Amino acid sequence: MLKAFSRTLGGCCVVVLTACAASAPPPLPDDSLYQALGGQPGINRVVEGLLYRIADDERIVHHFADTDILRLQEKLQEQLCVEAGGPCEYTGDSMAEVHAGFAITEADFNALVEDLIEAMTAEGISVRAQNRLLQRLAPMRGDIIYR
Repeated sequence: MLKAFSRTLGGCCVVVLTACAASAPPPLPDDSLYQALGGQPGINRVVEGLLYRIADDERIVHHFADTDILRLQEKLQEQLCVEAGGPCEYTGDSMAEVHAGFAITEADFNALVEDLIEAMTAEGISVRAQNRLLQRLAPMRGDIIYR
């Protein structure tokens, strides 16, 4: 009888522990990069600085001649926020769709990355935070060049 009670008690403990684990809140997302970028205001300033740099960059400005700059600004802000772990949702098209038909070269891509780095540096964002963001953006490269 004691053995049966012990097994029943052990089974109840497993059920209770499983229920507790199932009802535990999900872990909070890591927003440390988002915070290192200055949150949404910091990201907005970086994007604004990037757009000004693109406008002055003879290497790539021609790719943006027919672009709705306000929409581009909004989508870049969303995208950087999401990639940085912020509380945003990206509502734009995929990178492959956006860049289709532009024949963007590696040199064009690298020029934009240089402009982004300069914009982040101008905002006082640490090199470590810059590298973390660039690392998160890097996988998009294949969807952007030679489309």
